[in-house]
Amino acid sequence: MIFVQAALQIILGIAGGLAVGSGVIAFFIVLDIMPRLAQLTRTYKKSRAYEKAMIIGSVLGTVVDFWNICLPLPGIFTWIPGLFCGVFIGLLAAALTEVLNLLPILAKRLHMTVYMLGLLMAMVLGKVTGSLFDWFVYNR
Repeated sequence: MIFVQAALQIILGIAGGLAVGSGVIAFFIVLDIMPRLAQLTRTYKKSRAYEKAMIIGSVLGTVVDFWNICLPLPGIFTWIPGLFCGVFIGLLAAALTEVLNLLPILAKRLHMTVYMLGLLMAMVLGKVTGSLFDWFVYNR
């Protein structure tokens, strides 16, 4: 009975992981992150490397989260992964904003086209403040 329960949990865990992972990758594809990144950096020939990096990053992120792997590094070294995470979140937010054309539509509807720079800076400062609050206050 315990073996059947464990086998069922393994099967459901793998199925759930595949579903969520496929959804995340599909979300990235819909947002056109990889082609847009290749277009902006003029590296179309390296699109396979981008795809492989995305898959390897997804798998490694899942493994690190699942087994709660921690590196015993001093606190000064945490800015490097934090920087990479920030770049990733920024790319994702920029891609979502670009696909939806959120800012121009919002500015036109609210008759705030003159305040476009202010809206953008408010979004950026809000994200930075929220991240700093999460890192230094909430996660303590």
